Amino acid sequence: MRNWREGVAAAGVALAGAEGEWSADKLARRVDVLAQVLRASFRPGAALGILADNGPDWIAADLAAQQAEMTLVPLPSFFTPAQWRHALATAGVEGLFCRSAEHAGMLGFGRPVAGATGLALYAGPAPAMVVPPGVQKVTFTSGTTAQPKGVCLSAGQQWELAAVLADALAGLQVRRHLNLLPLSVLLENIAGVYTALLSGAVNVCLPLAQTGLSGAARFDPVTCLETIARERAESVILLPQMLLALVAAAAPHDARLRTLKFIAVGGAKTPPALIAAARAKGFPVYEGYGLSECGSVVALNLPGQDRPGSAGRPLPNRAVRIAADGEIEVGGGAMVGYLGAADVPAASGASVASAASAAPAGGWLGTGDLGHLDADGYLHIDGRKKNVLVTAFGRNVSPEWPEALLLGSGVVAQALVVGDARPFLVAAIVPLRADVPDAAIEAAVAAANRALPDYARVQAWFRSAPFGEADGTATANGRLRRDAAAARCAASIERLYRTPTIGD
Repeated sequence: MRNWREGVAAAGVALAGAEGEWSADKLARRVDVLAQVLRASFRPGAALGILADNGPDWIAADLAAQQAEMTLVPLPSFFTPAQWRHALATAGVEGLFCRSAEHAGMLGFGRPVAGATGLALYAGPAPAMVVPPGVQKVTFTSGTTAQPKGVCLSAGQQWELAAVLADALAGLQVRRHLNLLPLSVLLENIAGVYTALLSGAVNVCLPLAQTGLSGAARFDPVTCLETIARERAESVILLPQMLLALVAAAAPHDARLRTLKFIAVGGAKTPPALIAAARAKGFPVYEGYGLSECGSVVALNLPGQDRPGSAGRPLPNRAVRIAADGEIEVGGGAMVGYLGAADVPAASGASVASAASAAPAGGWLGTGDLGHLDADGYLHIDGRKKNVLVTAFGRNVSPEWPEALLLGSGVVAQALVVGDARPFLVAAIVPLRADVPDAAIEAAVAAANRALPDYARVQAWFRSAPFGEADGTATANGRLRRDAAAARCAASIERLYRTPTIGD
């Protein structure tokens, strides 16, 4: 496993934050001191949470937890407090890095740990150890329901992927990477931070408000473009909806893009037309594909190995095949398992196409995505095997989650929530009675949204005729036939998305 210290030592400057630059020596000293504090304050192998905005201190805490051989549990800022508590309890977290003493206390971590530098560290009641040996990071998915799952990864899996990406991008000689996504998002944590550290590139790590992102779905493209120019960023990672906004805000061959050498876009499928429009304006953008269970990136388009409309070729440490039912299966570098599960069963089904000739160690992991490999080995994503929606901001949402809240309101008989590859969710609502006023439906939507994180909220709705067996939009027992129901409502759905703007 490559050592990040060697990469940053070659560069001299390791990090740049709102308060200035960190030399390689400063980062190494901060990590060493903090690792000693962790060993003195917590049990060996303890789980530690982190709830904080982007900044160099976040990266130092991450590296110190690894050095102390403890498990880090990043808490996304866009989770609800209930989801934070679920993650903390599920992982048996004993300490919490957090800038806000109020937030830490609210979550049950009220005792400051002496000696911690940078981010404040708070201890809570010592729970039973629940994270299995060998797990260095537990990353919780954005949650297809109210109970997000914890994906367990080893340190070796994370750094192996970063090393593969560093080698793939070495020819570009990227020297400044701007962290635009939350560091709690595995894609930025590994493909951004770790890859830059190994490459000897500076991680420019600013509070998210300074880069234009807030919450799970609010993004200011002008602020982002100005920050890219001011910080002389050479690489960034974007979600599709962020790219859409940047392309709309940029002029052809915008001078603010002149330092960029590589833009990776992932987290959800990116329309080929958007890639083309971005490149026409001077964005050096390349689409990839990945999932948390594989440490993030599985396949990636690269300069000289690029096929727009695909997610690129699988990385050298990944094996990809397509099962008989069209599901994408991945082998190589998969997770240790889900938190609380004994293991990860190998995916089943005959292979009809493969990027590897032999089965990888650990078997095959079913992704839940449908796709195909073309004759040249490029991976194409064709859709979702199940009902899970992936918004344009890369958040996973089970539509049954907001639908159940709407159906429990007392005024909604049926609800169809859609939003796959869209910036927000919308709903087709069948009222319980024809005389239910719009105001009552609006109140039901608002009440449901208060119980949801922002990425799972219904931002717009319309009245719909009932879904039923007669027109094929529901089964005899009332279960929605989603594709048919969405097709019948397509015109109304499109009207709600006709003039979408980020953050609306």
